[in-house]
Amino acid sequence: MWAYESVFYQIYPIGFCGAPRVNDGVLQNRISKVADWAGHIAKLGCNAVYFSPVFESDSHGYDTRDFRMIDCRLGTNKDFAAVCAALREKGVKVVLDGVFNHVGRGFWAFHDVQEKKWNSPYKDWFHISFDGNSNYNDGFWYEGWEGHYELVKLNLKNPAVVQHIFDCIRLWVDEFGIDGLRLDVAYCLDRDFIRQLRAFCETIKPDFLLVGELLHGDYNQFVGEGMLHSCTNYECYKGLYSSMNSLNLFEITHSLLRQFGPEDWTLYRGKHLLGFVDNHDVTRIASILQNPRHLPLVYALLFGMPGMPCIYYGSEWGATGEKHQGDDALRPSFDRPVWNELTDWIAALAQAHRKSRALCYGDFRQLMLTNKQCVWARTFDNERVLIAVNIDDQPYTAHFDAHCGRAIDLISGQMHDFGGGSELPPYSAYFWKCE
Repeated sequence: MWAYESVFYQIYPIGFCGAPRVNDGVLQNRISKVADWAGHIAKLGCNAVYFSPVFESDSHGYDTRDFRMIDCRLGTNKDFAAVCAALREKGVKVVLDGVFNHVGRGFWAFHDVQEKKWNSPYKDWFHISFDGNSNYNDGFWYEGWEGHYELVKLNLKNPAVVQHIFDCIRLWVDEFGIDGLRLDVAYCLDRDFIRQLRAFCETIKPDFLLVGELLHGDYNQFVGEGMLHSCTNYECYKGLYSSMNSLNLFEITHSLLRQFGPEDWTLYRGKHLLGFVDNHDVTRIASILQNPRHLPLVYALLFGMPGMPCIYYGSEWGATGEKHQGDDALRPSFDRPVWNELTDWIAALAQAHRKSRALCYGDFRQLMLTNKQCVWARTFDNERVLIAVNIDDQPYTAHFDAHCGRAIDLISGQMHDFGGGSELPPYSAYFWKCE
């Protein structure tokens, strides 16, 4: 599948475009700003954009009013179609946020229930009891997502709800040419619905991607044949920054061995999880790392480990933002993209990743590991790539069996001879392709 050879770029459109946080009902084409960034995204080496919610909503996008309309704060369906076309011209595919577990109180069908109560034909679209009342004094009780009653939980066992969602997805494919969906809170979704969704999407696009937002637990419960293609790798997200801050590369390496290693009990070998160092819900990586010199190195680990790397807009040049400051701090609007040494480095990593079958599909083995240094091996068919990282402020001589005598660094293009050990300068990373 195309996604397994891709590097993703995440945009949170309401913040990215500088739209009002609460829907003011004023139509304004802000989404075209993404088209202005299409060249930057392609230059960065990203060939897929994952858009956080773009559809008409009450506030932050995850409280949908209508799946059939682009949020008026962002523009019209025609405006967004033009953005998708601009991305396609740069060879960039489009993945949308599928928020199917819940909708906002402004959702059109919920409004009908508020007005007509038990006479509404949509009362079974939600989990409602007319024997109770809501916090908003609706005259009936309904289930909200994890106790958030501004988010009304959909009844995904109702065929009419499922059909409405499928009709909307077909609309998105026909009107915008989308290539996949990221499923919000996939861990809450009915698994029969996921199976139906996978089967339906394969009828409209055989290579249509489904990525689920999963946090903890066994990802195999949702990812696999007839289910999701992929999910968010939160276990390794934590391992990446924590290994840097604690100067303990055992954590991320052991997580990867648990997930993708050579042992029979390995959990996800052969699967392609979505890797990231930050996103719209967590503190940006430049704010969470204690040593700024580790910033390029954490991206080296991200691009070297199994999975599909995803870059959150602004983090490619080291933008900061802390979760305790609120969502707005994590989802800002930047006037224009910035290009600096970190951006250069990430672009080189992205190019190396997309061109290497071993990095996209290869197995995972540990060749050498200390608290501050690691050497990983990724092998697919006849291609073997070694990822060597030193997060220490001192040089280190690494001794390991490379299973080859010479290699070319996929980042610098320089040749490397493995005889007598490999010198790793302070704060360094290499992607050696064996010859």
